[in-house]
Amino acid sequence: QSHLVESGGGLVQPGGSLRLSCTTSGFTLNDYAIGWFRQAPGKEREGVACISKSDASTKYAEFVKGRFTISRDNAKNTVYLQMNSLEPEDTAVYDCAITGSGYVCYDSLRPTGLEVWRQGTLVTVSS
Repeated sequence: QSHLVESGGGLVQPGGSLRLSCTTSGFTLNDYAIGWFRQAPGKEREGVACISKSDASTKYAEFVKGRFTISRDNAKNTVYLQMNSLEPEDTAVYDCAITGSGYVCYDSLRPTGLEVWRQGTLVTVSS
């Protein structure tokens, strides 16, 4: 799988917002299910959100519902994760990856083995 590149992380105060971006030059993201994952220090990686091929469906982890939104801009070949009302517990390295069946997001949002992990982008929520 050609690599995906994440960006947009940074330091934000509790209650603030960030928008993460995931893009690649190797293939068309709209042809695949793309997920956002995160891993906090000392914790296992967990699924945050997923958008299926051609926006057929979106899935969210319970702990981000109502706060985070996953979307695509096909013209820019980019998948976004808009994060609002950030909490210190959201501090983590965030990664994007092809996930689910490759085309459809799974309800569990767990990694399925398709994912390729790279550096990710660090989000720090702190006052």
